[in-house]
Amino acid sequence: MNILISALPMKHSQAIFRLIVTLAAALFLAGCKLQITVPEGGSVESTSGTYSCAAGTVCTIDVVDLLFDETFEAISAEGYSFTGWLKVDQGFCGGKTSACRLYTSPFGDYPVLMAFLADDTAATFLQPVFEATATPTPTPTPTPTPTPIPYPIVDTGQVLCYTSSGAQETCTGSGQDASHTGNAPDFTNNGDGTVTDNVTGLMWQQSPDTNGNSSITASDKMSYDDAVAGASALFLAGHNDWRLPTIKELYSLIDFRGKDPSGYNGTSTSGLIPFIDTDYFEFGYGDTSAGERIIDAQYASSNLYVSNTANDGGRTLFGVNFADGRIKGYGLSLFGADKTFFVIYVRGSEDYGINQFADNGDGTITDQATNLMWTEQDSGAGLDWDESLAWVAQKNDENHLGYSDWRIPNVKELQGLVDYSKSPDTSGSAAIDSQFITTTITNEAGQVDYPAYWSNTTHANWTNVPGANGAYVNFGRSMGYMGSWKDVHGAGSQRSDPKVGDPGDYPTGHGPQGDAIRIYNYVRLVRGGDQ
Repeated sequence: MNILISALPMKHSQAIFRLIVTLAAALFLAGCKLQITVPEGGSVESTSGTYSCAAGTVCTIDVVDLLFDETFEAISAEGYSFTGWLKVDQGFCGGKTSACRLYTSPFGDYPVLMAFLADDTAATFLQPVFEATATPTPTPTPTPTPTPIPYPIVDTGQVLCYTSSGAQETCTGSGQDASHTGNAPDFTNNGDGTVTDNVTGLMWQQSPDTNGNSSITASDKMSYDDAVAGASALFLAGHNDWRLPTIKELYSLIDFRGKDPSGYNGTSTSGLIPFIDTDYFEFGYGDTSAGERIIDAQYASSNLYVSNTANDGGRTLFGVNFADGRIKGYGLSLFGADKTFFVIYVRGSEDYGINQFADNGDGTITDQATNLMWTEQDSGAGLDWDESLAWVAQKNDENHLGYSDWRIPNVKELQGLVDYSKSPDTSGSAAIDSQFITTTITNEAGQVDYPAYWSNTTHANWTNVPGANGAYVNFGRSMGYMGSWKDVHGAGSQRSDPKVGDPGDYPTGHGPQGDAIRIYNYVRLVRGGDQ
């Protein structure tokens, strides 16, 4: 072998020598170890993908191959930066270049290194250094803007609770209207004769002063036909798309902080509180100088009752009385002449008041237009006010239909269920969507009919015991005694009666139209609608 090497040119003999040493080393190579220590703040990866060492770990690689050749990359984590390799005894690399190549092919030239490579107790080291950078300011996650619903129910505004006998009581745990906060009324006075309702998005004419004399009297009132025609003639605040409001649009303005003046015999209205927010809307009670009653503050809607009532003339208009806080059906003629109404026009989306019911298949129905969930069935029996509140509490204790947060609806939520295209006489059903199951009753005239439903809203009056009456909505005929029992106000009217008592004490009803006294009303539960 030595002779062969000496006979060859020098460079060839050196190459053969390296080959012989390499082959010899390969026969006894046990292998040294490469120890990679990775602190927090990054990782070390080989570009071949063979080796990976995570943060906070020590990785050991057995080097048993004279042809070992790997490039290791220091990779910093978020919030850290690579500052260099730590140069230690028996350590590879150094400096700030993140890539470090380790290979064994030169070891054949150096017997000492070959011996090191063959020593299974020997180790060499690789250690990156990472430093924390300044904590980046996190990009705030934008709060998703909720998709507005087309029919948000404006809260009644009621802030007081009352016992069934009419005395004021604490609201906590009462289940009454004031114990639940919905979409609080929110108006903007636009300063141009209009008011914007920020909950519904509707814009309203601010005053029913149609003749513009700065006084709201009987002379401002219009017949239904004139009210319809007047919308197209109105140019106000730069807009000419005004319309007569639907009954649901008009009822969105009712405010149950008001007090009913029925039975009040005085002439001054200074101490009375109407059922509309007079901080934003101009309002006038009935014109007593023109022979009207104080409570004659009926506002016209565009909804005519689909059936007939006992009112003179047959055709009946649903109107909101902002003096006494009710919806009633009013005949379009009175004593042979056109009945007249206060009028305020509205503009904006015509989707308001249109329900979008979806049957959930579990005994509940969701109105996607209001985001309220209702029970498909009602209570199945008439209950007075106290019994109704107790029944709801019982249903919550039972986790009825999988929920324990049911409540009696407030009166505006309840009115939002009415389908004014229906009536017992025309559709043979209650004035509600056919997906709901409604118990039938026998009414005061002995007819098959549909019940009134309690709300949890007190209908306060001006007396010293203000809270004895509760508001309800008729989903069947709204009966009154006028020589005999007749439908006097229509399916979809909102009235109020004593919370407890015996309806038999009123055999011919109450008031000038003999309104039937409904004390044992039904209940349909609702949930949701939180502000």
